[in-house]
Amino acid sequence: MQTKTIYMNTVNTLNILDSIIPISLFNKGKANQIFSDVKKTGIRVVVKNNTPECVLLSPENYQKMLDEYEDAMLLNEALKRLSESATYISQEDILKKEGITVSDLNNVEVEIE
Repeated sequence: MQTKTIYMNTVNTLNILDSIIPISLFNKGKANQIFSDVKKTGIRVVVKNNTPECVLLSPENYQKMLDEYEDAMLLNEALKRLSESATYISQEDILKKEGITVSDLNNVEVEIE
């Protein structure tokens, strides 16, 4: 959850008014400057007719946002599963039921792609 704290602080401390840019700047050949600003600040809000049209994020902030979303979804699923009244089976019981020993597992080669 450290990533979440870092990203949220970046967004919260950013002066939103300074991050707003009109879409007309792209037509004036300032795209390189805008992208450079996004790399420095992490975010820009593009407005068209004084209405937010899109948000530009640096690749780092975008990845952090995706990671936070995935973490939140996994946490939600874990909490859901923990809240259900389910009977949990220990690894020992599963191994015993299937006739497998821990040493059998240690001798198995696993290939992960």
